[in-house]
Amino acid sequence: MQNIEQIYKEYFGTVYKYLYCLTHNEDIAEELTQETFYRAIKSIHNFKMIVKYLYGYAKLLKIFGMMS
Repeated sequence: MQNIEQIYKEYFGTVYKYLYCLTHNEDIAEELTQETFYRAIKSIHNFKMIVKYLYGYAKLLKIFGMMS
């Protein structure tokens, strides 16, 4: 099973790119990426499921205006 650091290193880039495509802003994409990982890790106890939720959290943060 992967640990949090491995998951972060492996998926940070793809989640960031996804959010950058949605926001067209590097700073906002980075902030939302950090928040996405924080919320996913905080609420998911089964790390096998975390990747599935990362993109869902990322999209919801963007949709619900978590970007300033």
